[in-house]
Amino acid sequence: MSDLRKEVRLRTFLKGRIVFNGGNASMDCLVRDLSTAGARLALSETAALPDGFDLEIPAKDRVYKATLRWRRSDGVGVAFVDDRMPAQPAAPAETSVTALLQRIHDLEAENATLRRLVAEAEAAMLERTA
Repeated sequence: MSDLRKEVRLRTFLKGRIVFNGGNASMDCLVRDLSTAGARLALSETAALPDGFDLEIPAKDRVYKATLRWRRSDGVGVAFVDDRMPAQPAAPAETSVTALLQRIHDLEAENATLRRLVAEAEAAMLERTA
């Protein structure tokens, strides 16, 4: 699969949201690889995913138009239709502050989870060497 790509994908661990059906449906995903031409997304379920959708990546403040290139039980590969699509218009200031506070809360929770996983991995490594 990698020899078919035009660009190298960088490994990532970014929260994403797939938006489809005119914005009426969405699902969370994890962006595992990313390039300017496409991405690999980890999903809990791929059956309900349409062939075309918007991919929001809040950490990059970007929205990509994406098309489905391949599908597996644990994820999908997508190609970006227009990698220069601007982010969605800014919401009113009150909503932006609320959204920003929620994003900070979500990122703090994600950081705490990652710290815990690193600590568990370190403890497991120490047990193996002891």
